[in-house]
Amino acid sequence: MLQVKQWCDDLFGLLFPNLCNACGVSLYHSEHLICTKCLYDLPFTDYHQHAENRVAKQLWGRVPLNAAMAMLYFRKGAKVQNLIHNLKYNGRTDVGVLLGNMLGEKLKISSLYGDVDLIIPVPLHHKKYKHRGYNQCTSIAEGIAEKMEIGFSEENLVRNNATESQTKKSRYNRYENMQNVFNVNDQAHIAGKHILLVDDVITTGATLEACANELLNSGAAKISIAALAFAE
Repeated sequence: MLQVKQWCDDLFGLLFPNLCNACGVSLYHSEHLICTKCLYDLPFTDYHQHAENRVAKQLWGRVPLNAAMAMLYFRKGAKVQNLIHNLKYNGRTDVGVLLGNMLGEKLKISSLYGDVDLIIPVPLHHKKYKHRGYNQCTSIAEGIAEKMEIGFSEENLVRNNATESQTKKSRYNRYENMQNVFNVNDQAHIAGKHILLVDDVITTGATLEACANELLNSGAAKISIAALAFAE
């Protein structure tokens, strides 16, 4: 029976290969979603250990934050981009949960994030959510929550308006573009709490700035930020 099962597994693997989401090579039986080589080669930051990191400095003077970090460096054409592309556009929410687990493990050992009360993912506009079928940031938040043993809420922070790309806008125009975009549904649920705001990739930081300001204006005591990657 074991030989038959192995034969069936091998045939299934031939017809539907289990590939690494970072490099595309076939995974061994002991590997899950990302091959061992890619896991070893991922460009990790140490931002969870240092308050004055590059992500935090990018947001200085824009919004009062307890802490801000990203787990990985993002470079075009590299493995991190492949992982996030599969998460965002190929329905691989399991990749988001796995990477969220990895991020949660780092946050657990950081004194900067030790008193987080609630995790909130950056929301998608409802039209984009309907088209994609999921919010990639929610799967990341789910993975973090699992490791930190903290609840997360996908419903409380909502996006009212779709916005244009921020990348070619000036800082002032980015700020203007994000005005009145987000809204908190239940202020009592976040009042007095330390909120961990979760994103996939930090670029200009304008979206996170707008989300954090809305949460603070709605009664949150502290905001910290954690993302999978930081675009250098």
